[in-house]
Amino acid sequence: MFQTCCSRATDGDCTATSQCSTPPLRQLRQRFFARSVHLVAPDLIGATLLVNGVGGRIVEVEAYHHTEPAAHSYRGPTERNAVMFGPPGYAYVYRSYGIHWCLNFVCERKGSASAVLIRAVEPLEGLAKMRRRRGLTDARLLCSGPGRLAQAMGVTIAHNGLALDRPPYEIYARNDEPEIASGVRIGITKAAELPWRYGLKGSKFLSKPFRDG
Repeated sequence: MFQTCCSRATDGDCTATSQCSTPPLRQLRQRFFARSVHLVAPDLIGATLLVNGVGGRIVEVEAYHHTEPAAHSYRGPTERNAVMFGPPGYAYVYRSYGIHWCLNFVCERKGSASAVLIRAVEPLEGLAKMRRRRGLTDARLLCSGPGRLAQAMGVTIAHNGLALDRPPYEIYARNDEPEIASGVRIGITKAAELPWRYGLKGSKFLSKPFRDG
């Protein structure tokens, strides 16, 4: 069971209690995302993501920078990608292939239009809801891919443009220094050689293993 050991107060500060058997987790605020997307992306590995109390540990992400053609913002602002050009610390949700919703975290300064795609989560909270939404029981298949995790966690276009440090989102910093693998991004044809996918090394919840394990 995931334990934040937090008061869940409006300021997001965590307070350890006598019943808490694990270190308190620190909620990530806007300033965490107001950095280079290449720093934010690996720092998200091991963080905990909840949407309306459902979610788990982030184990795989991809970075997208506005200067490279795989980024939705590469050709400038549109109605679809407008949130990417806003301030950091907001959710960018889009439909992939007209089927799946995908969740991204906007990073860097306003106007930079760079973001991190959340590719896989180790499910820890709300498994019953996830299984019902996905129509399966295998925990390894609930959130192992951006479309799968969005469905399991109930993410839709209604979550687009919302602040990441306020409900329904909760994101807590990791308490350790995980071993992180990196490699090329998945499912793209442009800038496919860039090694901007990051993951928790050895995790069984990845959407696809890394070559180095």
